[in-house]
Amino acid sequence: MSAVLSSGLATPLAAEAFFAEQLKFRTDPADLAADLVAGEASIVVLDVRSLAHYQAEHIPGAISLPHRTMSAESTRDLDRNKVYICYCDGIGCNGSTWGAYKMSKLGFQVKELIGGIHWWKQDGLAVATGDQPGVLTKISIQCEC
Repeated sequence: MSAVLSSGLATPLAAEAFFAEQLKFRTDPADLAADLVAGEASIVVLDVRSLAHYQAEHIPGAISLPHRTMSAESTRDLDRNKVYICYCDGIGCNGSTWGAYKMSKLGFQVKELIGGIHWWKQDGLAVATGDQPGVLTKISIQCEC
């Protein structure tokens, strides 16, 4: 018997519901980059790593808000009408998951960036450095998926 099929299959309806739910919780670098270049005002990108990691490199437009410092006080000035996209180093780091968890617990709408800054750079997207967020003005490559 097939190893892939041995665990069973979801019905198409169940699969549709499952994948629709996943899309509510995550986004990828290509979609985020497209929104940043378009100036989408409803999203805010949060780099939830340490300030030192942010200063070394970050997604242009991202603000630094380390997940370890997230609290009602540290987020009081954030706009609750925005959607916050949390990212960390990448697939081997759960900082973005912690950030998204803490932000949602504080009442914010959130999504997690799949692959973090690692996949962002792997997709050929620019990074900013230093204390300032910067701005993503163009996308050098287009997602083919």
